[in-house]
Amino acid sequence: MRGIDKSFPGVHALKDVSLELRPAEVLALVGENGAGKSTLIKVLGGAHLPDGGEVLLDGRPIYIPTPTAAQQAGVSIIYQEFNLVPDLTVRENIFLGRERTIAGFVRASEERREALALFEKIGLKMDPEARCRDLTVAQQQKVEIAKALSVDAKIIVMDEPTAALTTQEVDHLFAIIQDLKAHGIGIIYISHRLDEVFEVADRVMVLRDGERVGSEDISEVSREKLIEMMVGRPIESEFPKHAAVAGAERLRVENLCRGEVVRDVNFGARAGEVLGFAGLAGAGRTETMRMVFGADTPDAGRIYVDGTETVIRNPRDAIHNGICLLTEDRKGQGLVLGHSVRENFGLPNLDRFVRGPFLDQRKERSEFSGYVESLRIKLASQEQHAANLSGGNQQKVVLAKWLARHADIIIFDEPTRGIDVGAKYEIYLLMNRLAAEGKAIIMISSELPEILGMSDRVIVMHEGEIKGEITDVANASQEDILSMAIA
Repeated sequence: MRGIDKSFPGVHALKDVSLELRPAEVLALVGENGAGKSTLIKVLGGAHLPDGGEVLLDGRPIYIPTPTAAQQAGVSIIYQEFNLVPDLTVRENIFLGRERTIAGFVRASEERREALALFEKIGLKMDPEARCRDLTVAQQQKVEIAKALSVDAKIIVMDEPTAALTTQEVDHLFAIIQDLKAHGIGIIYISHRLDEVFEVADRVMVLRDGERVGSEDISEVSREKLIEMMVGRPIESEFPKHAAVAGAERLRVENLCRGEVVRDVNFGARAGEVLGFAGLAGAGRTETMRMVFGADTPDAGRIYVDGTETVIRNPRDAIHNGICLLTEDRKGQGLVLGHSVRENFGLPNLDRFVRGPFLDQRKERSEFSGYVESLRIKLASQEQHAANLSGGNQQKVVLAKWLARHADIIIFDEPTRGIDVGAKYEIYLLMNRLAAEGKAIIMISSELPEILGMSDRVIVMHEGEIKGEITDVANASQEDILSMAIA
């Protein structure tokens, strides 16, 4: 890609950006949220037409006006939000729009044979006639890879491919990537997880504010240098943890149960501390916190807030008692994507912005503008749809709406999933500030370095039960957590 330029109303998204990809190479594309990574890939994938520049394949200029044209050229994009039709089978999704037909009828048996051959190539054991709605996220990911290979792709782009995968599934994905390289396929790998970048990439290219900062062989760049290239300034520590001064117990959970998912869970969270919850996928961490927030109903258990037993039947009760939850799925549960960011900010705060039957939009805008400034949220305007923000800025809008509630117990479920290292750093600083104000912070994270870097105590769950607690976090290791998590 040479000199790619792309603008949208009020945003110059790409400024003379060039990218080179070689056969049998993994090029990591990194940068902060809003740096232009997705826009660049959408130009390559035919979803956006560039305002300037050109794309060359095997040295020859090529015009890519549509996603179909990109596929025909051998370019396949696996987006972070999968493009699968839930009610169709795996086979039907793989060949959607490219059905094998004779006299107008689909040759399902031929498609099934081709699908099974693709599955064998990527080590996938699956029924081609299974409905995609019944698959796990990891299985859907592999269906997307099979779909990419089915169009005889020369170039595969993977956008945050490990965001919802377990450690074992990530290892399997990396093995698939090595096999794709062995077949001469070039891979563009987009990720905010720098550990993965250093493990899987041959080269890394950095974008910042729509411009190419540079490209380096992965063996020639340090983690610190890469972070500095991404954010434009040195960051002394990835995890700027401040020593906690724990106060009184803000939250106490006793004997919380819900079927086999959560079993007899007991814990307390104190003012001024960050309490980390670790465990493998399906350990019951999110399910526990959804009950604390009133989103799910427990079979049994008691919840105490500031020493007083509290009945929480729904999220409204939780909010009234000073509890807020930043959900794991910010797009599906944290935001109304078709509404403006101002409206999203106001939703849990309407009681303070309503005068009689009317909404005081001036007050709502004024208060939101303070959070836009303090959290450094990048917006075109307060009326911009939440769907059009980068992942990091979406997370900050969710944060802003809950901070406006002045809650004393704040639950962060995967607070930095899918956001860049610079935005992560800002969220860590915010967690420090909230803890210093005497709030109890509960953080669920699947990233063990994050758990160890930001927690004052760590609770480890496995199959719905608490398996252990680590109080001396400074001297704990990832192995200590994993030994409990797989117990």
